[in-house]
Amino acid sequence: MPETGSLHTIGAQLRRARLAAGLTQGQVAELAGISRPRYRDIETGAAAARTTTLMNIARALGLEMMLIPQFLIPAVNTLLSPDAGEDAPAFAPQPEPDDER
Repeated sequence: MPETGSLHTIGAQLRRARLAAGLTQGQVAELAGISRPRYRDIETGAAAARTTTLMNIARALGLEMMLIPQFLIPAVNTLLSPDAGEDAPAFAPQPEPDDER
């Protein structure tokens, strides 16, 4: 299941942000308006969360969520890469999406 990997990736990001903020799971859960077991399940990737729940968790952690078009993900990753030098291109040419769906 591809979504399982995504759940674990999101959970790992939330855990890193929580630890960096010096918060407990209970504190984040309270700030986000959910139970600690529910937050734990989201952070460990054991459960999915509604978008509004993820937004509340992100804000509790001092983060903001963004929806990024898939074709821009390489450019965003380049911009966010700590070892990207000043000469790194911000955008790489991408093939046009196939309109025959």
